[in-house]
Amino acid sequence: MVMKRLLLGAAALALSTGMAHAQYSDGKVKIGVLTDLSGTYSDLAGKGTIVAAQMAIDDFGGKINGQPIELISADHQNKADIASGIARKWYDTEQVDVIAELVTTAAAIAVREVSKEKGKIDLVSGAASTPLTNDKCSPTGFHWTYDTYALANGTGNAVVKNGGKTWFFLTADYAFGHNLQAQTEKVVKANGGEVKGAVKHPFPNSDFSSFLLQAQASGAQIIGLANAGADTINAIKQAKEFGITQAGQQLAGLLVFITDIHSLGLETAQGMMLTTGFYWDMDDQTRAWSKRWSEKMGNGKMPSMVHAGTYSQVLHYLRAAAAAKTDEGIKVADEMRKLPINDFFAKNGKIRADGRMVHDMYLAQVKKPSESKGPWDYYKIVRTIPGDEAYQPLSESTCSLVKK
Repeated sequence: MVMKRLLLGAAALALSTGMAHAQYSDGKVKIGVLTDLSGTYSDLAGKGTIVAAQMAIDDFGGKINGQPIELISADHQNKADIASGIARKWYDTEQVDVIAELVTTAAAIAVREVSKEKGKIDLVSGAASTPLTNDKCSPTGFHWTYDTYALANGTGNAVVKNGGKTWFFLTADYAFGHNLQAQTEKVVKANGGEVKGAVKHPFPNSDFSSFLLQAQASGAQIIGLANAGADTINAIKQAKEFGITQAGQQLAGLLVFITDIHSLGLETAQGMMLTTGFYWDMDDQTRAWSKRWSEKMGNGKMPSMVHAGTYSQVLHYLRAAAAAKTDEGIKVADEMRKLPINDFFAKNGKIRADGRMVHDMYLAQVKKPSESKGPWDYYKIVRTIPGDEAYQPLSESTCSLVKK
């Protein structure tokens, strides 16, 4: 009996000592993936980001310093009010510690505000707009996969330097589209180009006929598509149907995903220049992870950069939370900024004061059908854009966390 008491006492002491070293609220870490599961961006984000997040949890070991890791998900329907409502509920009543993915700028900014108020971490993969690391920056907010500055810097630069000097924009009428057009206009003008005009289209949208006719009438060499997902796919298909591209005007997809190219087909998309943060067929590591992801999805598809970025951000969060021995937002955020990011998605990635994860971006060109060796063999990588060149310099940032 004495021995039993001693053993029980030793076990209790060990448990209490362990808890003193690692403290996680509610005895677990809970991650919420908030994404578009049913709309315009559901293919490039959607279910695939939930699968990617679960892969990160599994690869981490499923536990953090002995405590379980849980994953929940929801559809924000690309609406800011729905996104903020879910975020508040998750934080207040469901013990969620971090919200990941967040495609759609309006949804991401809405969740950023709630997360900042609650001292919780938000990890943005799918949303693109630079305000997330400027006036909407947060000590606990991170922007991971790409942004409009990097997209304009990559694709815009390449197209202008290739002779595309005059531009007309078709722009999704919400924060992301406006931001992407503005960033690209800067690049075009800085390289001696001219913007002949622009037209805003509803988000989401299916009929681009009237907008494309305005672009055609402008006589611009380049029609810049400041939109994404199904909107980009529909605009490109309809431009071909109306004979716009055949007549000599070129389309510049300013945010194009591999899922878009798959929907369009190489016959339609061949030759298009685009900027991406990830390509599944880059090297052995990217191929191995992408094959695993595809098998779990069970649909034969390959991942977009949003899927890969979601895995990377969740894995980095878990590493930081393990090192910090807590799920307290500001302490984990500090640890995230200290640790380098080295995985299949990013090599020697780093997080700046403004929350931007800086990593290399890639200028790619869509292959001709004759160049493709099989399904999803769609890109030729034309240039690696070093992270410090790809993203907005801190000297230009309006983030209050940046010391100047």
